Amino acid sequence: MSEIFDIYNLIFLVIAVAILLRLRSVLGRRTGNERPPFDPVAQNREAPVTAPGEPVQPPPIDQEEAERHAENAARRIAKVAPEGTALNDGLMAIVGADPSFEPEDFLKGARVAYEMIVGAFAAGDRKALKPLLSREVYDSFAAVISERESRGERVESTFVGIERIEILDAGLKTTAAFVTVRVHCQFITVTRDRAGAVIDGDPGKIVEVVDIWTFSRDTMSRDPNWKLVATEAA
Repeated sequence: MSEIFDIYNLIFLVIAVAILLRLRSVLGRRTGNERPPFDPVAQNREAPVTAPGEPVQPPPIDQEEAERHAENAARRIAKVAPEGTALNDGLMAIVGADPSFEPEDFLKGARVAYEMIVGAFAAGDRKALKPLLSREVYDSFAAVISERESRGERVESTFVGIERIEILDAGLKTTAAFVTVRVHCQFITVTRDRAGAVIDGDPGKIVEVVDIWTFSRDTMSRDPNWKLVATEAA
């Protein structure tokens, strides 16, 4: 019985080896030198011609397109800063690092940011302030809010509106762009104590305020948002 079993095993082994040899002749062996599979998309791409060991060169820059872009940028900047001024040079430096920068769009964003920051500061809303401020400015604002809370004071502020906002200064420090704006606005603001009595301000009086704020962002960052990095009362 054992001999019959061994004979059957031998027969199956011979058949398996024959099948393996047949597959090998049809499929071949992988040696590392096989041609890659055909890719019709890749075949239609124009590969740069280089000498052996020579680095692939980037495609040439369209000089006309580059000049057209520079002219458009110069016109955009000239709307807010005359050519030949330091402000114009600073704004052009920012555009050079971030071609998407638009002074007029920046001013629109600065208006919104100003109102949001002033409102959040008056309300003591640290959560709303944090993403809008640099670490140093946030710490300063948070300290003032904490002092008000410790005295039991609250601020009631009504934002009347921004009369005018203008760019005073701009530039690029390594990869950090900065823009300084002057904001002319109106408020009705009142500070009350624990008992609700007015200790500062007048609920029936509009106050004229002029602030100078500086915003900044890293032009190498994917985050497009600007943060308030400095404040000054004019």
